[in-house]
Amino acid sequence: MSLTIYNSLTKRNEPFVPLVPGQVRMYVCGMTVYDYCHLGHARAMMAFDVVQRWFKANGYAVTYVRNVTDIDDKIIARAVQNGETIRSLTDRMVDALHEDADALGIERPTHEPRAMDYVPQMLSLIQTLEQKGLAYQGQDGDVNYAVRQFEGYGALSGKSLDELRAGERVAVAGGKQDPLDFVLWKSAKASEPDEAKWDSPYGAGRPGWHIECSAMSCALLGETFDIHGGGADLQFPHHENEIAQSQGATGKPLAKVWMHNGFVRVDNEKMSKSLGNFFTIRDVLKTYDAETVRFFILRAHYRSALNYSDAHLNDARSALKRLYTALASVQAEAVVLDWEANEHARAFAVAMNDDFATPAAVAVLFELAAEVNRTGSAHLAGWLRALGGVLGLLQSDPQTYLQGGAVDADTARIDGLIQQRQAAKASKDFATADAIRQQLLAEGIVLKDSPAGTTWERA
Repeated sequence: MSLTIYNSLTKRNEPFVPLVPGQVRMYVCGMTVYDYCHLGHARAMMAFDVVQRWFKANGYAVTYVRNVTDIDDKIIARAVQNGETIRSLTDRMVDALHEDADALGIERPTHEPRAMDYVPQMLSLIQTLEQKGLAYQGQDGDVNYAVRQFEGYGALSGKSLDELRAGERVAVAGGKQDPLDFVLWKSAKASEPDEAKWDSPYGAGRPGWHIECSAMSCALLGETFDIHGGGADLQFPHHENEIAQSQGATGKPLAKVWMHNGFVRVDNEKMSKSLGNFFTIRDVLKTYDAETVRFFILRAHYRSALNYSDAHLNDARSALKRLYTALASVQAEAVVLDWEANEHARAFAVAMNDDFATPAAVAVLFELAAEVNRTGSAHLAGWLRALGGVLGLLQSDPQTYLQGGAVDADTARIDGLIQQRQAAKASKDFATADAIRQQLLAEGIVLKDSPAGTTWERA
């Protein structure tokens, strides 16, 4: 069965055919780094971590780009509030992001571009848009995108210009010719001398948010790539505006497939910092081990809403222990992934090939666990561990996990790095695999490889 993915642009499941056989190029909008990541961010990172893991498990060479927005109004305001530089704040928050993601077993992307490093590419893109009559500089110095000049605006979000016009404010802000137009380049204000700014043909200023992703994705993946992803809240206006910018400049589709993950909800409202109903990843990890949190997220389909509560996390923890209990009963045999090897492997592949249906894939794990408990089969235990590993689960020592009832954050981080190393070895990226081994060795962590897998101990 071939992989099908729900394409947010066409609003239907479609067979996935890569632009280049055997290769997948994927761009996912990352975090605006002014504060610690919450579970909504974890959900987004996890969704596309699973996507790239599944491609790798099927032999694809994956180039995965997840950007960092390190220049933004919220970042500037927080840096001023803290009395620190923008770079100091964003460096600290990027480090925290990596700590949280590593703890959850989320593999690092191939590239993690920071917006500040791509301002020249943004300016080049803006100039191209201006030359094509799609951008103009207003009287206030800002450079804006002329939305009505781009045919097809609203195709991704399903919003027509008439609908958008009906919801617009009466007054046209600043130097905009139309209320629907959005900012590409924000002119520096004389009233804010300490504002972050760069020199440009349009005067000193800084880029708008939307142009950042268009420039970074093109620079690292080309004018058209396979998959563009992000949270459902980015579909409009951010991704709609990315399409207008990129396709307006190149005349080519930005991405073949658009994917959007659902929200984490608390009391039927989206978890967000603006609503004040968010839980940071690191706060949740004080109560629940990282693998329980990962398992909790993966039990829901990436496009569906995920309801957060202690009761749901407690249930996830109990369910995960049942899987580890099956593994603790027998020494798992090493197996080689082959999706036609047995009915469990086939069922798992069918689930994942159906728009990455992790709930159905997790159900296969429980079926395997039941068989292991019934038969005591080391071979089936090996498949349970191997299929769990595709989802980033069940790679800890079963006895250690069950005795402690949880794995501390440092152990989870180390296990996450070992998973990254295994993925690197599988894709024949031996330089990365060796670098991870050396990194852990420098921390006093010694890896031991065997046919059954990789274990570690402190020197």
